[in-house]
Amino acid sequence: MGTWQKSDWRNKPRVQMPDYQDQEALHAVEAQLSKYPPLVFAGEARRLREALGAAGRGEAFLLQGGDCAESFDQFSADSIRDTFKVMLQMAMVLTFGAKVPVVKVGRMAGQFAKPRSAPTETIGGVELPSYRGDIINELAFTPEARTPNPNKMLQAYTQAAATLNLLRAFSTGGYADVNQVHQWTLGFTASDKAEQFRDMANRISDTLDFIKAAGVQSDRQHALRQVDFYTSHEALLLEYEEALCRMDSTSGKWLAGSGHMIWIGDRTRQPDGAHVEFCAGVMNPIGLKCGPSTTAEDLKVLMKKLNPNNEMGRLTLIARFGAGNVGEHLPRLIETVKQEGANVVWVCDPMHGNTIKSNTGYKTRQVHTVLQEVQEFFATHRAHGTIPGGVHFEMTGNDVTECTGGVHAVSEEDLSDRYHTACDPRLNASQALELAFMVAEELVNLRETRLAANG
Repeated sequence: MGTWQKSDWRNKPRVQMPDYQDQEALHAVEAQLSKYPPLVFAGEARRLREALGAAGRGEAFLLQGGDCAESFDQFSADSIRDTFKVMLQMAMVLTFGAKVPVVKVGRMAGQFAKPRSAPTETIGGVELPSYRGDIINELAFTPEARTPNPNKMLQAYTQAAATLNLLRAFSTGGYADVNQVHQWTLGFTASDKAEQFRDMANRISDTLDFIKAAGVQSDRQHALRQVDFYTSHEALLLEYEEALCRMDSTSGKWLAGSGHMIWIGDRTRQPDGAHVEFCAGVMNPIGLKCGPSTTAEDLKVLMKKLNPNNEMGRLTLIARFGAGNVGEHLPRLIETVKQEGANVVWVCDPMHGNTIKSNTGYKTRQVHTVLQEVQEFFATHRAHGTIPGGVHFEMTGNDVTECTGGVHAVSEEDLSDRYHTACDPRLNASQALELAFMVAEELVNLRETRLAANG
């Protein structure tokens, strides 16, 4: 670890990254970014690592959520606020269900790049590079738009910095007041369609009333008015990641200054690849997406490379198999982790394995299959005596129609109404909160099972 350099990834095989035509322009952007302040700081990354360690031991629960791919065009203060707001609501419901703190991590302030299944796409006989996210190229199907442009990294940095600035203000400025957050949730359960969640919402109300009656006022208690909120993204564009990588002066370790937590995607987790090489050398918490093709041997190598000291909270395994497939794939990974004696945080991503094409032509996900994968994830961990440490959703606080189902029963015919994603379909605010209530019920069952087992 001591000899690792932030440019070492350049000597490894690279996949899912653009080939910039103008190398001079690329080097100029990298040089400029390397002078900019980091977006996050080492102390914050250490605190998140400790919080994730608690989730790995069952003493906390991770809620990770946000955009599939952040957009330059749709960037606004209202959009950031609305996603932050619904994540606070989800976290409160999950806290009540789990009776442990919820670690809040947004897919925000850096989630600009996306892996693609093919390097090019063809429309009307014209073949152009695939859209890889706003940090690389543009969605419009023209040669100019699809040409990778290094200057987009500077725009991504500026937007990420503005997003973080607003998130920090929301987290500490009273917007996160626990009583206000619950009032928003009561608005959701007031609908007849959400009646099934009203009992839990009322029990949360009773708890808050008790706290108030006991003389604990939120305006006098920082803990009831402030939250810790962290950011995360897939570390896909390594030129950007390297440019923002900094040496922490207090520990002498390297920090990925682009976000508190970074993860390696299912398409870029080659043990000898560039992405694993970069993530192995930074002190941040690292996520590793595990899909159906993840082998036990690869996982063993990856755990040793990414967490050589076997520290709890350093490595989060994000399982993404698809509803109906968890029982086939997750047990072998759990057994591998047990055999190795590895300390990991187990998290469920029920989005990426459940994407389908609707009859109306839109890419979508069904709320009931998302929930099914979560339930299978919990059931498998119960069966193996291991700890389900969190959930990972692609979601937005906006009232989009991209996923079908939910209490407001978005249909395939509704998808065209407000289908705004630049990449994958996201849960809207109502669907995300509904899933939080359902996950909370799983956490209640898990807690009761543990209590019964302990006599």
